[in-house]
Amino acid sequence: MQSTANVSLSAFEKELVRNPEWILTKNKIIEKVYVLFGHLSEVYKQHHASVQLPLAVTAASPKISKGENYKGLPYVMLDYPRCFSKEDVFAVRTFFWWGHFFSITLHLKGIYLKQYQSAIQHAINNKQLSNAWLNVSDDEWEHHFEQTHMKSAEVTTIAADAGIIKLAYKIELDKWEEAELFLCNAFDELMQTITI
Repeated sequence: MQSTANVSLSAFEKELVRNPEWILTKNKIIEKVYVLFGHLSEVYKQHHASVQLPLAVTAASPKISKGENYKGLPYVMLDYPRCFSKEDVFAVRTFFWWGHFFSITLHLKGIYLKQYQSAIQHAINNKQLSNAWLNVSDDEWEHHFEQTHMKSAEVTTIAADAGIIKLAYKIELDKWEEAELFLCNAFDELMQTITI
């Protein structure tokens, strides 16, 4: 005799599965994030024009992508400027994580880490990054701000044997209307930090 799958729904789940509005609303929100990130990519292009970045970093076009499962939740990300290889990474990743935050992260590895590490350490030492977060692990594909991965740049420093540097800022989703200006200002601060 074949057993049946246990796929019963709770009362709340039954209510949701019969109501398409919440999924349609979620799709509209994701569309708005795409529009925001498209606009930000143009702003970032203008803002980094005054900063001397390597050609390999600025040659790639902005890339916006989305997914449904970063730790179980939808996300959208903009990578620009960007240069990813197995050994070397320079990327500014703007990230929307459903239920959590917007963030912007400068991600450096390999030759770019060596090129910009001292400028970032200088900014940390001089307390110029009071709202920034710095990675404390070498897991470069984690985007959360839990203490196991990120700590305030005010209370940590770059590890001597760091394999990557991720310098990040975040803004909670209840400040949605402030997010665009926040992300633009954070982008400018990241660019200023590496050109000290």
